[in-house]
Amino acid sequence: MKQYKLRILHPNTLTRLRLQPVMHMLVGILFLLNGIGIYKSLAPNWSMTIFFFLLGLASIMFPFIMKRFSNIQAANSLTRMVQAFTCFTGCLYFLSHLEPMIGLLLLLTGIATAYIGWAEYKIFQPSFARIDTMGITLPTTFSERLIGWNQLNNVILRDDLLTLDFKNNKIMQLEVLDETGVVTAEEMNTFFKSRL
Repeated sequence: MKQYKLRILHPNTLTRLRLQPVMHMLVGILFLLNGIGIYKSLAPNWSMTIFFFLLGLASIMFPFIMKRFSNIQAANSLTRMVQAFTCFTGCLYFLSHLEPMIGLLLLLTGIATAYIGWAEYKIFQPSFARIDTMGITLPTTFSERLIGWNQLNNVILRDDLLTLDFKNNKIMQLEVLDETGVVTAEEMNTFFKSRL
């Protein structure tokens, strides 16, 4: 059975990268609001107020400075872990000060931030498209998706782009990260045509 394996840029990468700065800024705004809430309380805890303000400003500024890091993925993952941990511990702080709604909001935000961090981590891991006689298997956020040959009009590999033309008029282009070579690309295109 003929099988090909191509290292590709994860299909969800571009969408996640567009949302990445927005999510950092939203968490930063939430931290600033928590700092304001602590400051406005009857007995403000100045160390917590300053902590939330500094972390909020750092979260808002992170998307603007993250390109300066040599390993952006590791810096992003570390920032997400700090944000999630702060949300979970902030939840305990607000619950102990009889603010259950803010505590619940921070708990949900912590869960969402941890999930987003895990999904971003998974997206930056090496991804592979497996092509065989059954169809094309692509990675998703949680598992893999098999696209059968009967769902496709055309498949072509050209100029480091794997283009999938679906019968429902949808087109998907995947960036191939490995150099395939002209002979291998022609052999793969011939195999694609034989399966369609």
